Amino acid sequence: MTDPKNHPATASDDPEARSAVRLVIASVGVLLLLASLDQTIVSTALPTIVADLGGLEHLSWVVTAYILASTIVAPLYGKIGDLYGRRNTVFFAVTVFLLGSALCGMANSMTFLIAARALQGLGGGGLFVLALSIIADVIPPQERGKIQGVFAGVFGISSVAGPLLGGWFVDAFSWHWIFYVNLPFGLLALAGFFYGFKANPERVSHKIDYAGAVTLTLALGATVLVTSLGGREFAWTDPRALALITLSVAALAGFIAIERRAAEPIIPLDLFKMNVFWTTSLVSFVSGAMMFGSLTFMPAFLQLAKGASATGSGLQLIPMTIGILSTSTLSGRYMARTGRYRHLPVMGLSVAAVGMLILSRLSPDLPSVAIWAALIMVGAGMGTVFPVVTTAVQNAVPRTQIGTATAAGLMFRQVGGSIAVALFGAIFAARLGSLMVGVDLEGVASVAELGPQTLAHLPQETQAMVGQSVGHALQPVYLIAAGLAISGVLFSLLLKEVPLSAHRADEVRETAAS
Repeated sequence: MTDPKNHPATASDDPEARSAVRLVIASVGVLLLLASLDQTIVSTALPTIVADLGGLEHLSWVVTAYILASTIVAPLYGKIGDLYGRRNTVFFAVTVFLLGSALCGMANSMTFLIAARALQGLGGGGLFVLALSIIADVIPPQERGKIQGVFAGVFGISSVAGPLLGGWFVDAFSWHWIFYVNLPFGLLALAGFFYGFKANPERVSHKIDYAGAVTLTLALGATVLVTSLGGREFAWTDPRALALITLSVAALAGFIAIERRAAEPIIPLDLFKMNVFWTTSLVSFVSGAMMFGSLTFMPAFLQLAKGASATGSGLQLIPMTIGILSTSTLSGRYMARTGRYRHLPVMGLSVAAVGMLILSRLSPDLPSVAIWAALIMVGAGMGTVFPVVTTAVQNAVPRTQIGTATAAGLMFRQVGGSIAVALFGAIFAARLGSLMVGVDLEGVASVAELGPQTLAHLPQETQAMVGQSVGHALQPVYLIAAGLAISGVLFSLLLKEVPLSAHRADEVRETAAS
Protein backbone atom coordinates (compact mmCIF):
# COMPACT_ATOMS: atom_id res chain seq x y z
CA MET A 1 0.00 0.00 0.00
CA THR A 2 1.55 3.30 -1.01
CA ASP A 3 1.23 6.62 0.73
CA PRO A 4 -1.09 8.82 -1.36
CA LYS A 5 0.16 12.04 0.16
CA ASN A 6 3.91 11.97 -0.40
CA HIS A 7 4.79 11.39 -4.03
CA PRO A 8 8.09 13.09 -4.79
CA ALA A 9 10.15 12.24 -7.78
CA THR A 10 12.21 9.13 -7.07
CA ALA A 11 15.53 7.96 -8.36
CA SER A 12 15.14 6.11 -11.63
CA ASP A 13 16.57 5.97 -15.10
CA ASP A 14 14.72 9.19 -15.93
CA PRO A 15 17.26 12.08 -15.93
CA GLU A 16 14.54 14.53 -14.94
CA ALA A 17 13.59 12.40 -11.94
CA ARG A 18 17.24 12.10 -10.85
CA SER A 19 17.65 15.88 -11.08
CA ALA A 20 14.53 16.37 -8.97
CA VAL A 21 15.87 13.99 -6.31
CA ARG A 22 19.21 15.82 -6.21
CA LEU A 23 17.35 19.12 -5.86
CA VAL A 24 15.29 17.76 -2.96
CA ILE A 25 18.39 16.35 -1.22
CA ALA A 26 20.19 19.69 -1.53
CA SER A 27 17.14 21.49 -0.12
CA VAL A 28 17.00 19.03 2.78
CA GLY A 29 20.67 19.68 3.51
CA VAL A 30 20.03 23.43 3.66
CA LEU A 31 17.10 22.93 6.06
CA LEU A 32 19.14 20.70 8.36
CA LEU A 33 21.98 23.22 8.38
CA LEU A 34 19.62 26.07 9.30
CA ALA A 35 17.88 24.02 12.01
CA SER A 36 21.11 22.85 13.64
CA LEU A 37 22.85 26.24 13.38
CA ASP A 38 19.99 28.02 15.12
CA GLN A 39 20.50 25.85 18.20
CA THR A 40 24.06 27.12 18.67
CA ILE A 41 24.66 30.33 16.70
CA VAL A 42 22.97 32.58 19.28
CA SER A 43 25.21 31.64 22.22
CA THR A 44 28.19 33.85 21.39
CA ALA A 45 25.95 36.80 20.49
CA LEU A 46 24.04 36.83 23.79
CA PRO A 47 26.29 39.33 25.62
CA THR A 48 25.98 41.79 22.71
CA ILE A 49 22.22 41.28 22.50
CA VAL A 50 21.87 42.04 26.23
CA ALA A 51 24.02 45.14 25.90
CA ASP A 52 21.76 46.35 23.09
CA LEU A 53 18.30 45.31 24.33
CA GLY A 54 18.78 44.98 28.09
CA GLY A 55 16.82 42.35 30.04
CA LEU A 56 19.75 40.42 31.49
CA GLU A 57 17.41 38.61 33.90
CA HIS A 58 15.62 37.03 30.91
CA LEU A 59 18.76 36.11 28.99
CA SER A 60 18.35 32.33 29.27
CA TRP A 61 14.90 32.53 27.66
CA VAL A 62 16.43 33.53 24.31
CA VAL A 63 17.73 29.95 24.10
CA THR A 64 15.04 28.22 26.16
CA ALA A 65 12.14 29.66 24.12
CA TYR A 66 13.49 28.14 20.89
CA ILE A 67 14.30 24.75 22.44
CA LEU A 68 10.94 24.60 24.22
CA ALA A 69 8.89 25.41 21.11
CA SER A 70 10.87 23.18 18.74
CA THR A 71 10.81 20.17 21.09
CA ILE A 72 7.06 20.43 21.64
CA VAL A 73 6.07 20.60 17.97
CA ALA A 74 8.53 18.06 16.50
CA PRO A 75 6.33 14.97 17.12
CA LEU A 76 3.29 16.87 15.83
CA TYR A 77 5.06 17.71 12.56
CA GLY A 78 5.98 14.06 12.14
CA LYS A 79 2.37 12.95 12.52
CA ILE A 80 0.89 15.77 10.39
CA GLY A 81 3.39 14.99 7.62
CA ASP A 82 2.29 11.34 7.67
CA LEU A 83 -1.40 12.27 7.60
CA TYR A 84 -1.54 15.19 5.18
CA GLY A 85 1.70 14.99 3.21
CA ARG A 86 5.16 16.38 3.86
CA ARG A 87 5.24 18.81 0.93
CA ASN A 88 2.68 21.27 2.29
CA THR A 89 3.81 20.64 5.86
CA VAL A 90 7.40 21.58 5.06
CA PHE A 91 6.22 24.74 3.30
CA PHE A 92 4.35 25.72 6.45
CA ALA A 93 7.26 24.90 8.79
CA VAL A 94 9.85 26.79 6.75
CA THR A 95 7.54 29.80 6.36
CA VAL A 96 6.98 30.00 10.13
CA PHE A 97 10.72 29.56 10.75
CA LEU A 98 11.62 32.35 8.32
CA LEU A 99 8.93 34.65 9.71
CA GLY A 100 10.30 34.06 13.20
CA SER A 101 13.85 34.70 11.94
CA ALA A 102 12.82 38.02 10.37
CA LEU A 103 11.06 39.11 13.56
CA CYS A 104 14.10 38.11 15.65
CA GLY A 105 16.28 40.33 13.49
CA MET A 106 13.81 43.21 13.90
CA ALA A 107 13.53 42.82 17.70
CA ASN A 108 13.85 46.05 19.69
CA SER A 109 13.31 44.57 23.15
CA MET A 110 14.20 41.36 24.97
CA THR A 111 10.52 40.43 25.34
CA PHE A 112 9.96 40.82 21.59
CA LEU A 113 13.07 38.74 20.84
CA ILE A 114 12.00 35.92 23.16
CA ALA A 115 8.53 35.81 21.57
CA ALA A 116 10.08 35.79 18.09
CA ARG A 117 12.46 33.00 19.11
CA ALA A 118 9.47 30.94 20.25
CA LEU A 119 7.80 31.50 16.87
CA GLN A 120 11.04 30.57 15.13
CA GLY A 121 11.15 27.37 17.21
CA LEU A 122 7.59 26.49 16.19
CA GLY A 123 8.84 26.34 12.61
CA GLY A 124 12.32 25.03 13.38
CA GLY A 125 10.90 22.02 15.21
CA GLY A 126 9.61 20.73 11.90
CA LEU A 127 12.80 21.25 9.90
CA PHE A 128 14.73 18.27 11.32
CA VAL A 129 11.75 15.91 11.35
CA LEU A 130 10.42 16.73 7.90
CA ALA A 131 13.83 16.92 6.25
CA LEU A 132 14.90 13.48 7.50
CA SER A 133 11.46 12.02 6.66
CA ILE A 134 11.56 13.41 3.13
CA ILE A 135 14.79 11.47 2.52
CA ALA A 136 12.78 8.31 3.18
CA ASP A 137 10.35 9.40 0.46
CA VAL A 138 12.96 9.87 -2.26
CA ILE A 139 15.80 7.43 -1.46
CA PRO A 140 15.71 3.60 -1.11
CA PRO A 141 16.68 2.32 2.39
CA GLN A 142 20.05 0.90 1.35
CA GLU A 143 21.12 4.20 -0.23
CA ARG A 144 19.50 6.22 2.54
CA GLY A 145 22.27 5.51 5.04
CA LYS A 146 24.82 7.25 2.83
CA ILE A 147 22.72 10.42 2.69
CA GLN A 148 21.91 10.30 6.41
CA GLY A 149 25.63 9.98 7.08
CA VAL A 150 26.34 13.16 5.18
CA PHE A 151 23.59 14.96 7.08
CA ALA A 152 25.02 13.74 10.39
CA GLY A 153 28.25 15.41 9.30
CA VAL A 154 26.31 18.63 8.65
CA PHE A 155 24.99 18.46 12.20
CA GLY A 156 28.51 17.93 13.56
CA ILE A 157 29.91 20.88 11.63
CA SER A 158 27.13 23.20 12.77
CA SER A 159 27.69 22.34 16.45
CA VAL A 160 31.15 23.89 16.19
CA ALA A 161 30.56 26.41 13.41
CA GLY A 162 27.44 27.89 15.06
CA PRO A 163 29.18 29.73 17.91
CA LEU A 164 32.03 30.80 15.62
CA LEU A 165 29.65 32.19 12.99
CA GLY A 166 27.63 33.93 15.67
CA GLY A 167 30.74 35.72 16.93
CA TRP A 168 31.80 36.62 13.38
CA PHE A 169 28.41 38.13 12.48
CA VAL A 170 28.44 40.19 15.67
CA ASP A 171 31.96 41.48 15.01
CA ALA A 172 31.61 42.05 11.26
CA PHE A 173 27.98 43.23 11.02
CA SER A 174 25.55 43.14 13.94
CA TRP A 175 23.74 40.51 16.00
CA HIS A 176 20.62 41.01 13.84
CA TRP A 177 22.32 39.18 10.96
CA ILE A 178 22.55 35.87 12.83
CA PHE A 179 18.79 35.73 12.17
CA TYR A 180 18.56 37.53 8.82
CA VAL A 181 21.04 35.09 7.24
CA ASN A 182 18.35 32.38 7.45
CA LEU A 183 16.10 34.20 4.98
CA PRO A 184 17.92 33.74 1.63
CA PHE A 185 18.89 30.13 2.38
CA GLY A 186 15.41 29.24 3.59
CA LEU A 187 13.81 30.73 0.49
CA LEU A 188 16.29 28.81 -1.67
CA ALA A 189 15.32 25.56 0.07
CA LEU A 190 11.63 26.34 -0.43
CA ALA A 191 12.21 26.84 -4.15
CA GLY A 192 14.01 23.49 -4.32
CA PHE A 193 11.09 21.70 -2.67
CA PHE A 194 8.58 23.49 -4.88
CA TYR A 195 10.22 22.26 -8.09
CA GLY A 196 11.55 18.87 -6.92
CA PHE A 197 8.96 17.56 -4.45
CA LYS A 198 5.72 17.08 -6.35
CA ALA A 199 2.30 16.99 -4.70
CA ASN A 200 -0.37 14.39 -5.25
CA PRO A 201 -3.92 15.75 -5.56
CA GLU A 202 -5.54 12.80 -3.77
CA ARG A 203 -6.94 13.68 -0.33
CA VAL A 204 -7.83 11.33 2.52
CA SER A 205 -9.96 12.23 5.54
CA HIS A 206 -8.23 11.83 8.93
CA LYS A 207 -9.15 12.25 12.56
CA ILE A 208 -6.63 14.39 14.46
CA ASP A 209 -5.71 13.25 17.97
CA TYR A 210 -6.13 16.63 19.70
CA ALA A 211 -6.16 15.20 23.23
CA GLY A 212 -2.93 13.31 22.58
CA ALA A 213 -1.33 16.41 21.11
CA VAL A 214 -2.24 18.50 24.17
CA THR A 215 -0.98 15.98 26.74
CA LEU A 216 2.27 15.33 24.82
CA THR A 217 2.81 19.08 24.54
CA LEU A 218 2.33 19.49 28.30
CA ALA A 219 4.68 16.58 29.09
CA LEU A 220 7.46 17.78 26.78
CA GLY A 221 7.00 21.45 27.71
CA ALA A 222 7.20 20.78 31.44
CA THR A 223 10.25 18.54 30.96
CA VAL A 224 12.14 21.13 28.89
CA LEU A 225 11.24 23.94 31.30
CA VAL A 226 12.30 22.15 34.46
CA THR A 227 15.55 20.89 32.92
CA SER A 228 16.36 24.32 31.44
CA LEU A 229 15.48 26.44 34.46
CA GLY A 230 15.89 24.08 37.41
CA GLY A 231 19.02 24.86 39.43
CA ARG A 232 19.39 28.20 37.62
CA GLU A 233 16.22 30.27 37.77
CA PHE A 234 14.95 28.34 40.79
CA ALA A 235 16.12 25.53 43.07
CA TRP A 236 15.22 21.91 42.38
CA THR A 237 13.23 21.84 45.62
CA ASP A 238 11.35 25.03 44.69
CA PRO A 239 7.56 24.55 44.36
CA ARG A 240 7.79 25.63 40.71
CA ALA A 241 10.26 22.85 39.92
CA LEU A 242 8.19 20.27 41.79
CA ALA A 243 5.03 21.46 40.03
CA LEU A 244 6.66 21.11 36.59
CA ILE A 245 7.93 17.61 37.40
CA THR A 246 4.46 16.60 38.62
CA LEU A 247 2.87 18.08 35.49
CA SER A 248 5.31 16.22 33.24
CA VAL A 249 4.63 12.86 34.88
CA ALA A 250 0.85 13.36 34.98
CA ALA A 251 0.70 14.55 31.36
CA LEU A 252 2.79 11.58 30.23
CA ALA A 253 0.46 9.17 32.02
CA GLY A 254 -2.53 10.91 30.42
CA PHE A 255 -0.88 10.77 27.00
CA ILE A 256 -0.33 7.01 27.24
CA ALA A 257 -3.94 6.45 28.32
CA ILE A 258 -5.26 8.59 25.45
CA GLU A 259 -3.02 6.97 22.82
CA ARG A 260 -4.35 3.53 23.74
CA ARG A 261 -7.82 4.59 22.57
CA ALA A 262 -7.07 7.13 19.82
CA ALA A 263 -8.12 6.26 16.27
CA GLU A 264 -4.98 7.89 14.81
CA PRO A 265 -2.60 8.45 17.75
CA ILE A 266 0.25 10.98 17.65
CA ILE A 267 2.69 8.18 18.52
CA PRO A 268 1.07 4.74 18.05
CA LEU A 269 1.97 2.66 21.10
CA ASP A 270 2.15 -0.43 18.87
CA LEU A 271 5.43 0.96 17.59
CA PHE A 272 7.00 0.14 20.97
CA LYS A 273 6.28 -3.54 20.31
CA MET A 274 8.65 -3.31 17.35
CA ASN A 275 12.21 -4.23 18.27
CA VAL A 276 13.84 -1.76 15.87
CA PHE A 277 11.74 1.13 17.17
CA TRP A 278 12.19 0.70 20.91
CA THR A 279 15.87 -0.20 20.73
CA THR A 280 16.75 2.74 18.46
CA SER A 281 14.67 5.02 20.71
CA LEU A 282 16.70 3.93 23.74
CA VAL A 283 19.96 4.35 21.82
CA SER A 284 18.85 7.84 20.74
CA PHE A 285 18.01 8.75 24.33
CA VAL A 286 21.32 7.62 25.85
CA SER A 287 23.44 8.97 22.99
CA GLY A 288 21.71 12.35 23.23
CA ALA A 289 22.28 12.35 26.99
CA MET A 290 25.91 11.35 26.56
CA MET A 291 26.76 13.89 23.87
CA PHE A 292 24.79 17.00 24.84
CA GLY A 293 24.98 16.38 28.56
CA SER A 294 28.75 16.05 28.72
CA LEU A 295 30.08 18.25 25.93
CA THR A 296 28.03 21.23 27.13
CA PHE A 297 30.62 21.70 29.87
CA MET A 298 33.78 21.18 27.82
CA PRO A 299 34.10 24.89 26.82
CA ALA A 300 33.94 25.84 30.52
CA PHE A 301 36.84 23.50 31.27
CA LEU A 302 38.89 24.75 28.32
CA GLN A 303 38.35 28.39 29.33
CA LEU A 304 38.72 28.11 33.11
CA ALA A 305 41.31 25.32 33.37
CA LYS A 306 43.26 25.63 30.10
CA GLY A 307 43.02 29.40 29.65
CA ALA A 308 41.40 29.27 26.21
CA SER A 309 39.33 32.17 24.90
CA ALA A 310 35.67 31.72 24.02
CA THR A 311 36.59 31.38 20.34
CA GLY A 312 39.56 29.16 21.15
CA SER A 313 37.43 26.77 23.19
CA GLY A 314 35.06 26.47 20.25
CA LEU A 315 37.92 25.70 17.87
CA GLN A 316 39.20 22.99 20.19
CA LEU A 317 35.94 21.10 19.66
CA ILE A 318 36.81 20.65 15.98
CA PRO A 319 38.31 17.17 16.66
CA MET A 320 34.82 16.01 17.66
CA THR A 321 33.48 17.29 14.35
CA ILE A 322 36.23 15.42 12.53
CA GLY A 323 35.19 12.24 14.30
CA ILE A 324 31.51 12.72 13.40
CA LEU A 325 32.28 13.55 9.78
CA SER A 326 34.60 10.59 9.30
CA THR A 327 32.50 7.82 10.81
CA SER A 328 29.13 9.12 9.61
CA THR A 329 30.42 9.12 6.04
CA LEU A 330 32.02 5.69 6.39
CA SER A 331 28.92 4.29 8.11
CA GLY A 332 26.69 5.58 5.34
CA ARG A 333 28.86 4.03 2.66
CA TYR A 334 29.00 0.74 4.52
CA MET A 335 25.21 0.61 4.81
CA ALA A 336 24.84 1.45 1.12
CA ARG A 337 27.24 -1.33 0.11
CA THR A 338 26.10 -4.11 2.46
CA GLY A 339 22.56 -3.19 3.56
CA ARG A 340 23.58 -3.93 7.18
CA TYR A 341 24.02 -1.67 10.21
CA ARG A 342 23.56 -3.48 13.55
CA HIS A 343 27.19 -3.62 14.66
CA LEU A 344 27.99 0.01 13.71
CA PRO A 345 26.57 1.63 16.89
CA VAL A 346 28.05 -1.20 18.97
CA MET A 347 31.54 -0.37 17.73
CA GLY A 348 30.99 3.40 17.72
CA LEU A 349 29.59 3.67 21.24
CA SER A 350 32.38 1.39 22.52
CA VAL A 351 34.90 3.87 21.12
CA ALA A 352 32.91 6.77 22.59
CA ALA A 353 32.99 5.08 26.01
CA VAL A 354 36.79 4.98 25.85
CA GLY A 355 36.84 8.68 24.94
CA MET A 356 34.59 9.52 27.89
CA LEU A 357 36.80 7.50 30.23
CA ILE A 358 39.79 9.58 29.11
CA LEU A 359 37.80 12.76 29.78
CA SER A 360 36.91 11.45 33.24
CA ARG A 361 40.57 12.16 34.13
CA LEU A 362 40.21 15.85 33.25
CA SER A 363 42.66 18.22 34.91
CA PRO A 364 44.76 21.19 33.75
CA ASP A 365 47.70 18.77 33.49
CA LEU A 366 45.94 16.46 31.03
CA PRO A 367 47.70 17.07 27.68
CA SER A 368 45.62 18.80 25.03
CA VAL A 369 46.47 15.98 22.62
CA ALA A 370 44.73 13.52 24.95
CA ILE A 371 41.65 15.75 25.12
CA TRP A 372 41.55 16.08 21.32
CA ALA A 373 41.94 12.31 20.91
CA ALA A 374 39.07 11.74 23.35
CA LEU A 375 36.88 14.22 21.48
CA ILE A 376 37.62 12.42 18.19
CA MET A 377 36.53 9.16 19.83
CA VAL A 378 33.30 10.70 21.13
CA GLY A 379 32.59 12.21 17.72
CA ALA A 380 33.34 8.89 16.04
CA GLY A 381 30.77 7.22 18.28
CA MET A 382 28.12 9.79 17.45
CA GLY A 383 28.87 9.46 13.75
CA THR A 384 27.92 5.79 13.84
CA VAL A 385 24.72 6.39 15.84
CA PHE A 386 22.90 9.30 14.20
CA PRO A 387 22.64 7.96 10.62
CA VAL A 388 22.06 4.37 11.75
CA VAL A 389 19.11 4.91 14.12
CA THR A 390 17.25 7.08 11.61
CA THR A 391 17.87 4.76 8.67
CA ALA A 392 17.06 1.61 10.67
CA VAL A 393 13.73 2.84 12.01
CA GLN A 394 12.61 4.29 8.67
CA ASN A 395 13.41 0.97 7.04
CA ALA A 396 11.36 -0.98 9.59
CA VAL A 397 8.14 0.97 10.08
CA PRO A 398 5.25 1.17 7.59
CA ARG A 399 5.54 3.99 5.08
CA THR A 400 2.53 5.75 6.64
CA GLN A 401 4.44 6.07 9.95
CA ILE A 402 7.86 7.20 8.73
CA GLY A 403 7.41 10.80 9.90
CA THR A 404 6.05 9.70 13.29
CA ALA A 405 8.93 7.28 13.89
CA THR A 406 11.56 9.79 12.75
CA ALA A 407 10.11 12.47 15.04
CA ALA A 408 10.03 10.06 17.97
CA GLY A 409 13.74 9.29 17.59
CA LEU A 410 14.63 12.98 17.51
CA MET A 411 12.34 13.61 20.50
CA PHE A 412 14.05 10.94 22.60
CA ARG A 413 17.48 12.35 21.71
CA GLN A 414 16.41 15.90 22.63
CA VAL A 415 14.79 14.85 25.91
CA GLY A 416 17.80 12.71 26.82
CA GLY A 417 20.10 15.66 26.21
CA SER A 418 17.89 18.06 28.20
CA ILE A 419 17.71 15.75 31.22
CA ALA A 420 21.44 15.03 31.14
CA VAL A 421 22.39 18.72 30.87
CA ALA A 422 20.30 19.45 33.97
CA LEU A 423 21.65 16.44 35.91
CA PHE A 424 25.28 17.01 34.95
CA GLY A 425 24.95 20.73 35.61
CA ALA A 426 23.71 20.03 39.13
CA ILE A 427 26.59 17.61 39.76
CA PHE A 428 29.16 20.03 38.36
CA ALA A 429 27.84 23.02 40.35
CA ALA A 430 27.63 21.07 43.61
CA ARG A 431 31.13 19.61 43.32
CA LEU A 432 32.70 22.87 42.17
CA GLY A 433 31.05 24.74 45.05
CA SER A 434 32.38 22.24 47.61
CA LEU A 435 35.88 22.26 46.11
CA MET A 436 36.03 26.06 46.11
CA VAL A 437 34.93 26.55 49.73
CA GLY A 438 37.24 29.03 51.42
CA VAL A 439 38.94 30.18 48.20
CA ASP A 440 39.18 33.97 47.96
CA LEU A 441 37.98 35.01 44.48
CA GLU A 442 38.76 38.70 45.14
CA GLY A 443 35.62 40.57 44.19
CA VAL A 444 33.87 37.74 42.34
CA ALA A 445 30.58 37.12 44.16
CA SER A 446 30.35 33.41 43.34
CA VAL A 447 31.94 30.62 41.33
CA ALA A 448 29.08 30.94 38.82
CA GLU A 449 30.38 34.37 37.77
CA LEU A 450 33.83 33.09 36.81
CA GLY A 451 34.86 33.57 33.19
CA PRO A 452 38.06 34.04 31.17
CA GLN A 453 38.08 37.80 31.81
CA THR A 454 37.47 37.61 35.57
CA LEU A 455 39.87 34.68 35.92
CA ALA A 456 42.67 36.66 34.27
CA HIS A 457 42.57 39.24 37.10
CA LEU A 458 43.03 36.65 39.85
CA PRO A 459 46.45 35.66 41.27
CA GLN A 460 48.24 32.76 39.60
CA GLU A 461 47.76 30.50 42.60
CA THR A 462 44.01 31.16 42.61
CA GLN A 463 43.82 30.55 38.85
CA ALA A 464 45.58 27.21 39.28
CA MET A 465 43.21 26.23 42.09
CA VAL A 466 40.17 27.17 39.99
CA GLY A 467 41.49 25.10 37.09
CA GLN A 468 42.08 22.05 39.26
CA SER A 469 38.65 22.41 40.88
CA VAL A 470 36.84 22.69 37.53
CA GLY A 471 38.62 19.57 36.25
CA HIS A 472 37.87 17.52 39.36
CA ALA A 473 34.24 18.74 39.41
CA LEU A 474 33.72 17.48 35.85
CA GLN A 475 35.33 14.07 36.32
CA PRO A 476 32.16 12.30 37.58
CA VAL A 477 30.17 13.89 34.73
CA TYR A 478 32.31 12.15 32.13
CA LEU A 479 32.38 8.93 34.14
CA ILE A 480 28.57 8.86 34.04
CA ALA A 481 28.72 9.70 30.31
CA ALA A 482 30.98 6.67 29.81
CA GLY A 483 28.36 4.57 31.59
CA LEU A 484 25.70 5.95 29.24
CA ALA A 485 27.83 4.99 26.24
CA ILE A 486 28.21 1.44 27.59
CA SER A 487 24.45 1.20 28.15
CA GLY A 488 24.04 2.32 24.52
CA VAL A 489 26.27 -0.59 23.47
CA LEU A 490 24.09 -3.02 25.41
CA PHE A 491 20.90 -1.63 23.87
CA SER A 492 22.47 -1.86 20.40
CA LEU A 493 23.21 -5.53 20.99
CA LEU A 494 19.46 -6.06 21.46
CA LEU A 495 18.71 -4.56 18.04
CA LYS A 496 17.34 -7.09 15.54
CA GLU A 497 18.70 -6.08 12.18
CA VAL A 498 16.28 -5.70 9.28
CA PRO A 499 18.49 -5.67 6.15
CA LEU A 500 18.16 -2.46 4.17
CA SER A 501 16.31 -2.88 0.90
CA ALA A 502 17.63 -1.57 -2.39
CA HIS A 503 14.03 -0.61 -3.17
CA ARG A 504 11.61 1.49 -1.22
CA ALA A 505 9.39 -0.70 0.97
CA ASP A 506 5.83 0.29 1.80
CA GLU A 507 5.12 -2.27 4.51
CA VAL A 508 6.96 -3.29 7.66
CA ARG A 509 8.81 -6.58 7.56
CA GLU A 510 7.75 -9.31 9.93
CA THR A 511 11.23 -9.52 11.43
CA ALA A 512 11.05 -5.88 12.48
CA ALA A 513 8.09 -6.58 14.73
CA SER A 514 9.40 -9.78 16.25
